[in-house]
Amino acid sequence: MITWFDALLVTLWAVLTALGARRGLAGLAWGLGGVAVCLLANALVGGALAAGLMALLLSVGGAFVISRLIPNPLEQPWHLLAGAVGGFALGGVLISTLALGFPLDVRVTAAGRSGVYPSASLPPAIYHAVHDSAVQSGLRQVWGAGPALKILLIPDQVRAQ
Repeated sequence: MITWFDALLVTLWAVLTALGARRGLAGLAWGLGGVAVCLLANALVGGALAAGLMALLLSVGGAFVISRLIPNPLEQPWHLLAGAVGGFALGGVLISTLALGFPLDVRVTAAGRSGVYPSASLPPAIYHAVHDSAVQSGLRQVWGAGPALKILLIPDQVRAQ
């Protein structure tokens, strides 16, 4: 079922794809660089505040380098497509992180501990929107994915284990 939460996520993804296309080759570097910065910051730094600060510093440095290396980002028509790919990649990471970023409940049963996502303690409107989300349902395999994808999308859960 598609919820209002799905509509917001897809709209955000479309906006980032369009921003990447508008920037051309710089959008490709911006999008792929943004994914790399997120992965590096989450992998190397333990806390959210420190990771955010590191990501900010890397982003400023990356923006400076991109502006120097790509002076004319829209010389060819295919540059728009390249930029859209970068925006699509960064948008995919962002909406995945948002879809999986809500708290989860840990239930202890005779079979052991298990996580239930999202937490039932969320306000009802948000809980139902996230629980019934088609985007979030499609991302459930991330919980059992490899360490790199987990560090990129759900770093707090990797650190909690």
